Amino acid sequence: MKNFFSKLLNLKTQDRDANLDSAKAALEAEMGPRDEVDRKIDALFNLLVDYYGSDKLVIKAGKMDALQYVRSPKRGERVLALQRIINENPTIKEVPKDDELLNILEQLTEQFSDILARRSVEDDLEKKVAERLEENHQDYVKDIKMQILKEEKKNVESPLEQKKREHLEDLEKVSLTQSVMELLRPSSTDEIVGQKRAVDSLLAKLSSPYPQHLILYGPPGVGKTTAARLVLEEAKKRKLSPFTDDAPFIETDGTTLRWDPRDMTNPLLGSVHDPIYQGARRDLADTGIPEPKPGLVTDAHGGILFIDEIGEMDVMLQNKLLKVLEDKRAFFESAYYDPADEKIPPYIKKLFEEGAPADFVLIGATTREASHINPALRSRCAEIYFEPLTPANIQEIVRNAAKKLSADLGDGVAELISEYTIEGRKAINILADAYSLALERNAQQELDQEADVTVSIEKADIYRVAQVSRLSPYVTQKASDRLEVGHIFGLGVAGFLGSVIEIEAIAFEAREKGKGTVRFNETAGSMAKDSVFNAASVVRMITGKDIHDYDIHINVIGGGNIDGPSAGTAILTAILSAITKRPIRQDVAVTGEISLQGRVRPVGGVFEKAYGAKQAGIKTLIIPKENSKDIPKQHLGLDIHPVSTAKEAFDLLLAPEPEKSED
Repeated sequence: MKNFFSKLLNLKTQDRDANLDSAKAALEAEMGPRDEVDRKIDALFNLLVDYYGSDKLVIKAGKMDALQYVRSPKRGERVLALQRIINENPTIKEVPKDDELLNILEQLTEQFSDILARRSVEDDLEKKVAERLEENHQDYVKDIKMQILKEEKKNVESPLEQKKREHLEDLEKVSLTQSVMELLRPSSTDEIVGQKRAVDSLLAKLSSPYPQHLILYGPPGVGKTTAARLVLEEAKKRKLSPFTDDAPFIETDGTTLRWDPRDMTNPLLGSVHDPIYQGARRDLADTGIPEPKPGLVTDAHGGILFIDEIGEMDVMLQNKLLKVLEDKRAFFESAYYDPADEKIPPYIKKLFEEGAPADFVLIGATTREASHINPALRSRCAEIYFEPLTPANIQEIVRNAAKKLSADLGDGVAELISEYTIEGRKAINILADAYSLALERNAQQELDQEADVTVSIEKADIYRVAQVSRLSPYVTQKASDRLEVGHIFGLGVAGFLGSVIEIEAIAFEAREKGKGTVRFNETAGSMAKDSVFNAASVVRMITGKDIHDYDIHINVIGGGNIDGPSAGTAILTAILSAITKRPIRQDVAVTGEISLQGRVRPVGGVFEKAYGAKQAGIKTLIIPKENSKDIPKQHLGLDIHPVSTAKEAFDLLLAPEPEKSED
């Protein structure tokens, strides 16, 4: 007799439209009652038919090599068939024994329950996925429709948008005249005053077929930025220059550039807007595609990238900039970039894999000393020093600016302005303020006289500006034609500006020989004190006199700190003058380290120190012989004397010793 499931399966296969319940009842009546094991076996086969369908179940039983056991009259073999089908394992060989059937059926029931539960969860997930896809599809279709509408109705705007646009148009109709700085800014390299050597060097380096990266040093307000911009325009006209007519000049400020380790905001090198960050395009964010945005180095491609105050730039950013200078490309990185993603637009793929072009000439300007710039960056750049402006330069700038303003300058106005500043920009500001005061005064005269009055700027206008702005003379005249015992002018330098240091000394014979004292400014610094001790030894060597036989007081007027040995020769001369009572010329300044053998050793900053001497009215400058190549002859109109020994310096500084009478 065939088993219940076999007959039921055959019936379903032969007659697909038969009523299953009536078929079950008929077969049960034919086969008679069955025990619990038979009912559980039939129930599991019944569930399998419902789950897979009769056709698929027959195919699955065939694959599991269980079809012959499905139709077996032995319960153990039918259970073996269930094990193979439910576990999907055709290698199960052992036929269960009768006393194991109930336990195995319980296990198979639990396993099939897990299968049904998993199927239910999968159906729910598939349903939700389908619903989500449908929603996204609808949103996508909606976006496309809105895009098409925008493209078809480009000029259509909402009332609020129209109101905002009209407000912007009204604002654009309002225009003030150009600022005074724009009006008075040099329009050609010929108008840049006091920087001929620097401008010529800048032009030569940019006009070459192989232009160099540059760093411009110099105090503020001397024309570094203006020179770089104008020199590029000049270089474009040169035949050998690689710059085209449309070569860009991209200007930025190093104080505003900061390194962002996330690469989200890097206006200099470029940044990547990853899909999860605000600012990424919606169409790219929705598909998980990062968007690289090239920076200023790419904007400057084929031209000049000018970074003002490059010495203030973040150190890490300077190192990153070095990499761009080497590669001439800016590369981008993102954890979200997948080169195998076919949805990535070609331009994004190109930027990630090839980088953005960044072949430019870097020009950095700084008011700091060279030691503040990254050494690796300096090694890749030529360096040009802009000179401080002299009073004559300031006066020329003021007169040129007055011509552009169509204003008359009263006697001594340009000279007076040059006393208050050494910056060209500041001089222009003072002149502009005085011009405004003169306009106000002249406007009242026009009302009184009922005629046009020429704008004339007088010294009184400059004094009013100085009072309101709390200005004070930048340099006071210190030099003179007289002789003075124990008083001498040394030279110092801070940044790119030199200055005169006044040193004075006085000596009295000690009350007890050999027990004299030497006093010196505590604020002058350890290097200056070392110079005093060196000078003491040289004095004894030259004159045979021991300074410990004297009470000597040495003073740096103004209490300045001397952070180098360059005041050694000046201190030695002041001490010698105080002891011997030989007066010192007051129109001479000296710089140089003094050695124990009385030699004058080289020092730094000689070029800048000459400027400080000129500002103070000094006529003669004494420098170490080894520094003679650091400064042109007759620089700034100074009488420059290189010396090798202290004695040579004394001959220029000290008045001749009085001749001893024969009596």
